[in-house]
Amino acid sequence: MNKNKNLIIGIIIIMVLTSVITFVISGVFFMGLNRLNPVYSVSFDPKDVSIESIRKFNQVRNILKEDYYQELDEDTLLEGAVAGMAYSTGDVYTVYYTKEQMQKLLEISNKSEETYVGIGVTVIMGNDGLLSIVDLFDDSPAKDAGMMSGDKIIKVDGEDVTGIKDSDLIIEKIKGPENTKVTVTVIRPSEGRTIDFEIIRKRVKYAINLRSEIIDGNIGYVKIVSFNDRNISSLFANELQKLIAKGIKGLVIDVRDNPGGYYDQVCKIADMLLPEGIIVYTEDRNNKKEIEESDAMELKMPITVLINGNSASASEVLAGALKDHKKATLIGTKTFGKGLVQSIKVLEDGSGIKYTTARYFTPSGVCIHGIGIEPDIEVPVPSKYEGMPVSQIPKGDDVQLQTAVEVLRGKLQ
Repeated sequence: MNKNKNLIIGIIIIMVLTSVITFVISGVFFMGLNRLNPVYSVSFDPKDVSIESIRKFNQVRNILKEDYYQELDEDTLLEGAVAGMAYSTGDVYTVYYTKEQMQKLLEISNKSEETYVGIGVTVIMGNDGLLSIVDLFDDSPAKDAGMMSGDKIIKVDGEDVTGIKDSDLIIEKIKGPENTKVTVTVIRPSEGRTIDFEIIRKRVKYAINLRSEIIDGNIGYVKIVSFNDRNISSLFANELQKLIAKGIKGLVIDVRDNPGGYYDQVCKIADMLLPEGIIVYTEDRNNKKEIEESDAMELKMPITVLINGNSASASEVLAGALKDHKKATLIGTKTFGKGLVQSIKVLEDGSGIKYTTARYFTPSGVCIHGIGIEPDIEVPVPSKYEGMPVSQIPKGDDVQLQTAVEVLRGKLQ
């Protein structure tokens, strides 16, 4: 009873001294609720945090400190609590990084090599929080080992990676010295089983992010593998001009198995194709909008866009904008459905947090997150190619591409 009384008195004193409606629970993590220490203080808004929750935190901390069978480092416990805050959002794209992880992430983002030592796959972090394989490079160790598109990576060399919510950090664990072995454990949903792949790492060329060709006489075809390239909009512009110079009359843009990439790059590409108007806009928790718009210059020819369930994020920005402006016909299957914006902040100690700040909306005001974009013409791949990367489907059997060409032919008549 006295303890509760002291607690209530302490809170009242704090509220009076601060003259604001917040609790300043000093030493919450280390000293207990009834002992004040101005060096260690954490502020809580009483509208958001109950005394019961704070008390429970301290109870668990004290139990672990006093009764756990081994001595625990309190900084490690607190680090786990901080990571738990990000995890508790329920958002797989909101992630806490330790100092070491943040340093590794920054190193990855600054790399510009054309090759790396690994297994040769393209991946995407699924809405289920598991890293899924989208594509396998030609002649890659992963392809030779029998991995498939749709496999979900759950372990690397026996280490559970399902708690790591950043694809780059998992891929870094798979990379290693050339000609060394790595064991990658996956779940294969199509077969309902877990498979261990023992793979010898090799030097692999990064996939070329964009290529173009002329098909069926005068139809331009541009395959965008990823928007994760700071020069992808310039590459697209150059290839498009080459195709136009060769006399194309229609254009197929293929973003199947494209997991996304840089927001500014896809907006620049959309601007080259669209008439004046909205490309995409974002909206934060306060309903503040940031709008990306195209100018009046547009591509004056019919366009088809190929999409599938692995077309995500930036791919959906492009497909959604072209669809809403009735500038292109979408062909294939429903897209992935990632419509969230993330930011990264580095904290004082070198750790960091990636967190969702806003949602994407198509020009017509649709947020596609968790929903995806439906094609105008649904064309599934033949059953014998289900689960395979599009890149492995022979061109003669690519019914989605064939349909795209037929649609353009109909518009050109």
